[in-house]
Amino acid sequence: MSALHDLPPLSRVIAAHGLSARKSLGQNFLLDLNLTSRIARQAGDLSACDVLEIGPGPGGLTRGLLMEGARHVLAIEKDARCLPALAEIAAAAPGRLTVLNADALLIDPAEHLSPPIRVVANLPYNVGTELLIRWLTPPDWPPFWQSLTLMFQREVAERIVAAPGSRAFGRLALLVQWRAEARIVMHLPPGAFTPPPKVSSAVVHLTALPAPRYPADAKVLERVVAQAFNQRRKMLRAALKGLAPDIEERLLAAGIAPTDRAETVDLERFCALARAVAEG
Repeated sequence: MSALHDLPPLSRVIAAHGLSARKSLGQNFLLDLNLTSRIARQAGDLSACDVLEIGPGPGGLTRGLLMEGARHVLAIEKDARCLPALAEIAAAAPGRLTVLNADALLIDPAEHLSPPIRVVANLPYNVGTELLIRWLTPPDWPPFWQSLTLMFQREVAERIVAAPGSRAFGRLALLVQWRAEARIVMHLPPGAFTPPPKVSSAVVHLTALPAPRYPADAKVLERVVAQAFNQRRKMLRAALKGLAPDIEERLLAAGIAPTDRAETVDLERFCALARAVAEG
């Protein structure tokens, strides 16, 4: 670990390599190594795990993951300007860091990792939600990952853990909570980043469940939930009328009043509705 401790401060690394953050890439660099180590620790014991990191930038979180004992880190970085800085970290942790200059949306990381696998990332704002949805909707379950420890804008984090009846409750909460345990484990102010974003951030830790909480066909559930929340101000009998001609009967069979609105219906009843819709 001593070679990692000997690396220069991230502010010097950024200056040396000319790594100004680019808005087009959703970049906001986290330079405080105490904070990056705290984030790494939220993922648990990494000594027996491969870790996937998306968007490492100059490598603040990468250093934290390695210093906290990760067996191996695969860092996928789209911005080629960051590669020399990441190469310095790889040299300080021989054999424990692989860097791929690639678009995370276009690569299958599982091909480069050995189980057990955990994902830990300060996700670029512009692709964070899309990556999360991909990781939660693989063709087969359980997924390639054991847990996800991810930083999002605070608003997105609150949507992930939202409960029925709250303004933040919606498609994202249902999709996450159907297949994972989710909780917010850290809050970070804008000033923790360079440059400071306009919003606060939060770290969410998700643990994959061995099976979904309630039986339902994934595609049918997604269709039902999408249509319900697409018109969330409407009563469900109106919002879902295109799903089936007898939608009111199916709502009642699922324990849902046709006059309910989407944000008041919990996950268990949405799954029951998905089963009722699939039967027809």
